[in-house]
Amino acid sequence: MNYTWNWGIFQEPSPEGAGTYADMLLSGLSWTIATALASWVIAFSLGSVIGVMRTLPSRAANAVGAAYVELFRNVPLLVQMFLWYFVLPELLPAGLGTAVKQLPDAPFYTAVLCLGFFTASRVAEQVRAGIQSLPRGQRMAGTAMGFTTVQTYRYVLLPNAYRIILPPLTSEFLNNLKNTSVALTIGLLELTARARSMQEFSFQVFEAFTAATILYLLLNLVVIAGATLLERTVAVPGAR
Repeated sequence: MNYTWNWGIFQEPSPEGAGTYADMLLSGLSWTIATALASWVIAFSLGSVIGVMRTLPSRAANAVGAAYVELFRNVPLLVQMFLWYFVLPELLPAGLGTAVKQLPDAPFYTAVLCLGFFTASRVAEQVRAGIQSLPRGQRMAGTAMGFTTVQTYRYVLLPNAYRIILPPLTSEFLNNLKNTSVALTIGLLELTARARSMQEFSFQVFEAFTAATILYLLLNLVVIAGATLLERTVAVPGAR
């Protein structure tokens, strides 16, 4: 059977009754971006806290940080997505569980939390590695200046560590962006889900996923360009 190409499919009305297939894909792209950004806020904030905990001179803090990383990093993302969406509401008190199930855009909030907590475990390891790669003299200098532990991390260690780990953090953000596609399994109409819907309605599978691939590629290139500019902006003159 010969495949019939139809690149004009994107201008045809979508089966949703509003807009075209192109509009449908762009709607999915907007959900992808929103999910990636919201989950990254959680991942970066929580991951920084966990990463710092793993470098503190406290066995309790190290144990808590290590337990978090091992739990969320070693369970497949798809399994975690199902646990957050299908299992967690059943474990909550009946009234609260029902409210969670009836939330508008529940798949979006579930995906944001799941991706945020999952990616935080990976960000934590990068923050830990960045802090531990710094010369010991920097921590000692903070102590010599009379800084508390919090001030030493805030003004000395973390600013330098973030500069070191900016490239791997960029890669992690790109992974988080692409991991949003897993959310189609719980009903989030992000870009991959929209491409799949377009393929099922129009049977133009190559056109649908070619467009999705191009959109993902362009989005990733924008992120890389932004990260490169940020790296140059925050670089310490004369140091690499």
